[in-house]
Amino acid sequence: MKNIVNFFFELGMLKKTPRSGFQFLGSGRESVAEHAFRVAMIGFTLAQLDGSVDEGRVLRMCLFHDLPESRTGDLNYVNKQYVQVREEQVVHDLAKTLPFGPEIEELLADFRDGRSREAQLAHDADQLDLILELKEHLDLGNRYATQWIHFARQRLKTDLGRQLGSEITETDSTAWWFEGRDHWWTNT
Repeated sequence: MKNIVNFFFELGMLKKTPRSGFQFLGSGRESVAEHAFRVAMIGFTLAQLDGSVDEGRVLRMCLFHDLPESRTGDLNYVNKQYVQVREEQVVHDLAKTLPFGPEIEELLADFRDGRSREAQLAHDADQLDLILELKEHLDLGNRYATQWIHFARQRLKTDLGRQLGSEITETDSTAWWFEGRDHWWTNT
């Protein structure tokens, strides 16, 4: 049980690990754990919309996709040009301490290879979360987010992901709570 408890403490590091790309964007902050939460929700949604995949597998990939960052930290695209991370070693070292470790290794290998439909949807969930975050920054006036959205959309793997990516860029990020809700603001 001690290894399980240690795993839970290690997961806590993801709440304290900042996503490093925001330093280049010039606005925003988010932890890896915050990112993983929305990725999981998006992944679940993509699996439901697809209808032909193992939704639990997509969800598990989304939950675990950035787990190695509890030990490596989050490397942005500039960092990755110079720093070599031994992610497979990180996953192996963590997995050997857990009774379900082999499943984590297999899920993350599939996610990394991106061959299965589940892995492609999980990958798209990861990118769609980034596109959503960037659209929020764009709507608040950060013009650099436009370039980032362009490249994130190019990384989408599925038609479903590309459809959602397009819809995100065309939707005001405040529309869900503001558009058509004038009565919320006038009838107090």
